[in-house]
Amino acid sequence: MYVFQRRPIILKYTFKSIGINHKRTMRLPYAPSTPPVDASPDTADIYARIAERRNPRPLIPLDLSLLHSPPVADGWNSFIGAIRSRTLVDSGVMELAVCRVAVLNNAVYEWNAHAPLALKGGIKPDQLQTALTLPSTAEGDVAELENSALTAKQRAVLRYTDQMTRTIRVRDDVFAELKMVGYDDRDIVELTTGIAGYNCVSRFLVALDVGENNAREMKTVDELVATLQ
Repeated sequence: MYVFQRRPIILKYTFKSIGINHKRTMRLPYAPSTPPVDASPDTADIYARIAERRNPRPLIPLDLSLLHSPPVADGWNSFIGAIRSRTLVDSGVMELAVCRVAVLNNAVYEWNAHAPLALKGGIKPDQLQTALTLPSTAEGDVAELENSALTAKQRAVLRYTDQMTRTIRVRDDVFAELKMVGYDDRDIVELTTGIAGYNCVSRFLVALDVGENNAREMKTVDELVATLQ
């Protein structure tokens, strides 16, 4: 057993809703960014595997939250790593689905991290804007979706994402649409695990306020486009 050093990070922003200055930290202290001196060899190996996947970036706040439980962090790294780097489904479509999960779950951290990746993956700004602003199709009208800038394949994924995230059960016609627009069995498994996996990610991020983003606003599409130019 070992004890992580308590090193809370102070973020300098305010709660707009209450109109007062109030510094905020993640609900748990972050784990150290390198293995503690008394860490077991197994824990050191877990740190190394996560660092290898993040390379050349350092460990991110999500990693430093999960590393309170190295075995969980290791399993998470393997699962999400497979979704991110070993799937064949179009990366832009996958990122669009992840962004939609972030919007539906109000996961600011997730949106701000993945919306730029969607743009880099080929999603157009007006398509990303649709993912940000369209009301959930799981509970209401789909006319706005049908008239949106999304392609048929993107619309099918967005409806699937909405139902997986909001109602859990996916209607037969919504599932059949994935097949109809050309997704094969592997694509559907990869999309389903991606949507489910990032629902897990968003719930973890929001529950613990990882990265101290819960009181922030999601970046606008215009802001995201500007940062990529």
